[in-house]
This record gives sequence, C-alpha cells and structure tokens, in this order.
Amino acid sequence: MADASRLVLVSEQVLPEIISKVLEAKRLRASGEAANSAEACRAVGISRSAYYKYKDQVWGYEDHFSDRIASVYLVLKDEKGVLSSIISRLYELGANILTINQNIPIDSVATVTISLRCEQGATTGMISSELRKLSGVVEVKLIAGE
Repeated sequence: MADASRLVLVSEQVLPEIISKVLEAKRLRASGEAANSAEACRAVGISRSAYYKYKDQVWGYEDHFSDRIASVYLVLKDEKGVLSSIISRLYELGANILTINQNIPIDSVATVTISLRCEQGATTGMISSELRKLSGVVEVKLIAGE
C-alpha cells in the first residue's frame, strides 16, 4: 500500500480536469476574486463536494515548491528614501517582496532583511548587484536563496 503522505510531481496535462478546476477555485478564493467556496466552485464549474474532496490534497507547484525565494540582508544609511528606492528597484527587477524587517538605526545605519521571490527571470546575484549600486546602500549580503 502506498504511503498516504508521499508527494508526486505530475504534469497537469495528464491529470483529470477536476484537479485543474480545484486548483483554479483555490486561486479564486485566495485572491479574493470569489467571496466563498460556493462562488469559486460555480465560477470553475465543479461541485462543492468535489472541491472539498481535493482542496487539501492538491497545490500548484509554485505554491509550495518554489526554490526562488531568497533573503537579503542590507545595511543602509539612515537617510530619507533609501528603503523606498530599494523597494522600487526590486519591483523593477521583477522581485516579489514577501517580508521586510527593518531595525532602528544605530550609528547612522539601519539593518534591513528582505525576503523575496525572484520572478520574471531575476536572479539573486543580479538583485544583489543592482541593490549595491543604489545610493545609501552600505552593504548587501545574500543570506538564503538559490
């Protein structure tokens, strides 16, 4: 008998259509495009019983298995707009910011840790290099990621 907790990566092309519809219904719920499960099920054309049968057993690959998440540690000058310029640059590079933790400045510098997901072809190396070029950035260290 197969282990019930074993995970398998399978192309969506070979799965029954119901699995794709459950994934889409979950996305609609998570994004707020559907107010509740019943509305999400109606939108994708499945029964609520089918949705509830599979919803806790299927996930999109990007939802749980992404290895493109990184954390960047920065030392920044305590100057107006430095963090804003970093956030803007990360947006331009196609990075999705997941968390920002900024500490109170000491000796005119503040440490910031940013967790992000690299998207649209951005790499952590490119992101680190680009952040180093910004005014007010004293130090950039990649502390986790690809």
